[in-house]
Amino acid sequence: MAYWNLFLGFFRIGLLGYGGGPTMIPLVHAEAVQKYQWMTDDEFTDVLAMGNALPGPIATKMAGYIGYKVNGYMGAFIAITAMVIPALIGMILLLGLIYKLKDSGIVGGMTHGIQPVIGVMMAVMAYDFFKKAWQSWVKSKTLAWTLISIIALVLLNLNPGLLIGIALAYAFTESTYLTNKKKRKQQQGNSDRGFSA
Repeated sequence: MAYWNLFLGFFRIGLLGYGGGPTMIPLVHAEAVQKYQWMTDDEFTDVLAMGNALPGPIATKMAGYIGYKVNGYMGAFIAITAMVIPALIGMILLLGLIYKLKDSGIVGGMTHGIQPVIGVMMAVMAYDFFKKAWQSWVKSKTLAWTLISIIALVLLNLNPGLLIGIALAYAFTESTYLTNKKKRKQQQGNSDRGFSA
């Protein structure tokens, strides 16, 4: 049953993920987190960050990871295959037709019509991520990283993968420092108790 759910979930994503890549992320979230509950929102955020930091298409990396998490190597194979099948079939069947109609108003209208929907889907997901960070992290750091991200991506045109790498390095350094600080305090407390005894 899990194999079938993996196939159906990622087949739907491949079928409905117009434009590929980042446009598929809200669909992956809807299937993996909301519908099948293969992972939590926090896990999804971590997978998304790592997927953006690594080379290659984001949707297939996420499909591979989620499939592996659900059912090992076979799950990864099924998820990736299910996601790729609709695009492969569509390209084979429709490539000639689309090439002939590429300059027509119909295809242009379809392209322009779907773009606002994709924009809203991405904005809703971005808002959800911001809200979770606001509730679970230091508010000043959430605001600072939001501002840094806007400047880096919009004004400086920095590669998103590089920005994610910097954010991950910061988070790793900070968590390592805080963990070591906590250990030192515990050791200090233990030694003080031993000395007083």
